[in-house]
Amino acid sequence: MKNTLITKSLYKQLIFSLSILTFLSCELDEEPIFLDASIYNSVSTAQSARDGIYEGLTNYDAQERRYFIANGFSGTFGTGRSGNNVTNLFNRTLMSLKPTADTDNDLLWGRLYSTISRCNAAIANVQTGQSNELDDVAGHAYFVRSWAYYYLVRLYGDVPLWTELPSSTNFSLPLSAENDVYTQIIADAKMAQGLMNGNSGIGYPTKSAAEMLLAKVYMTLATSTTLGSPELSESEYWQMAYDEAIKVYGASGPKGAYSLVTEYANLFDSRQEENTSESIFELQISEAANNSQMGRNYTPFKYKVGMHFGWLSVMASVYDYHVAVYPGDKRIAGTYLTSWTHAANGNTVNVYPNRSRNNFRNAHPYFFKFAEKEPTHQNQFNDQNIIIYRYGELLLMLAEISNELDKDAEKMIYLEEVLDRAGVTARPEYALGKDAFRDAIMDEYKFEVLGEGEDFHHNRRRGFQYFLTNTIKRHNDLIGTAHYVADRDLTLSEDENEVMKLPFPQSELNTNELLD
Repeated sequence: MKNTLITKSLYKQLIFSLSILTFLSCELDEEPIFLDASIYNSVSTAQSARDGIYEGLTNYDAQERRYFIANGFSGTFGTGRSGNNVTNLFNRTLMSLKPTADTDNDLLWGRLYSTISRCNAAIANVQTGQSNELDDVAGHAYFVRSWAYYYLVRLYGDVPLWTELPSSTNFSLPLSAENDVYTQIIADAKMAQGLMNGNSGIGYPTKSAAEMLLAKVYMTLATSTTLGSPELSESEYWQMAYDEAIKVYGASGPKGAYSLVTEYANLFDSRQEENTSESIFELQISEAANNSQMGRNYTPFKYKVGMHFGWLSVMASVYDYHVAVYPGDKRIAGTYLTSWTHAANGNTVNVYPNRSRNNFRNAHPYFFKFAEKEPTHQNQFNDQNIIIYRYGELLLMLAEISNELDKDAEKMIYLEEVLDRAGVTARPEYALGKDAFRDAIMDEYKFEVLGEGEDFHHNRRRGFQYFLTNTIKRHNDLIGTAHYVADRDLTLSEDENEVMKLPFPQSELNTNELLD
């Protein structure tokens, strides 16, 4: 059963009945409800503030806009938004890895910083050590702040690092170097790890989410020559990543907290059970209160009765590669939508791999994970929960980490659990040594967690040259061959200065007096 945060009446009174945002530099000035220290003295009101932090992540700008940007900037998606052709505004810019400092960019930045401000208020005012309930509230604030900064630093690089509330004389900060931001991310995740105790109940992340976040951060530092501490080697970072990831794996145990669900597609269907044994960090969505438009934005025309845009499609080259590697993969049906029954006339609608490809929308498969699954649904909003971290990705992380640490006896144990559910056997590359295993496991992220918010990072994590070779050119080099044509397939930028980071938001440049 769905455990929905917004059903708590006090949460609705404090959050949804109020307009709480005032826009300043980094969106860090909140209305008094979050600044009032007294609301953190009571367990019930402090928990309502905690729910307000998570509400910040389900807002349109932090959820729908974040996925549009993260998926669009991954090199694996295109869009029919603003025009049904390969040259529409967003295909020319973001989707072709030539992003501009546009409104989407500004609003995502503002919403993440607004959420950070809510975290800062809780961190400043919750007195830890008094009760498990208040400790848990503080732990959630540290966790979300760590998660938000990890998202920001990967998208933008150097960013302002707010760890306290602004004042009338302090509402601008200079940029902090990426290294310093990562130091803060690690410190916050460790605080969350120590404070989150599961008191909040079903539907909320626990310290395992903080441990998975730490493992991800250490993997990032292991694959960077500039972001980590000069006192730590690559292998030491891989070991640190392993130490955190194995805690989450160990928490599953035989009949423990985490395990793969039987049917992959059920993870993305609100008609099925949510907050499952696979979920490590899952945003709780209610059609009535969250106003989530994920279903509308990802559901193609007339897959359901009404209110559908179908903005994002997966590039045909990505789909073809997946099918070529694992032709019988059960994940394919849960990830891509290529054919459906027209909700109005009952006819069969075929898009890619239909070879006619006479416009952009039928030249690529739609992304099915976030689409509304009920064909009779006719509302603008839907209530499918959004899984941020899950056990399936953790298993791939452990397989990758084990390969880097030469734990050959372990790596296939983790990987085969994922492949077994998908109904496929391991690629030959997995038996051809460390380098071949590395390339294959990086592909495996594309197959298992495509579109779930991390592709932009997975594809870049091993540096520009790796991104160029294994994502950009793998796609670009197909154009002009077989059925791939320039007026239906995006040509991705190969300029390192364009493809690695988003442009700095214009709103921050306009309002932050400490930036040039």
